[in-house]
Amino acid sequence: MPQLDTSTWFITIMSMIMTLFIMFQLKISKYLYPSSPESKAMNTLKQLNPWEKKWTKIYSPLSLPQQ
Repeated sequence: MPQLDTSTWFITIMSMIMTLFIMFQLKISKYLYPSSPESKAMNTLKQLNPWEKKWTKIYSPLSLPQQ
């Protein structure tokens, strides 16, 4: 029974890894990414809700003094 020749496996595997790496790099380089990921400033007017127009204080029953 003949022996399996494994002398070329290293070169084959390394060339496959290099080829995959180059292909992925070429595929990724096609995309355009924004220069800065900061969000754009939007000029929106803040609308006040009815409960923001007046200052109120809510007392919880546990914070009231004992009677």
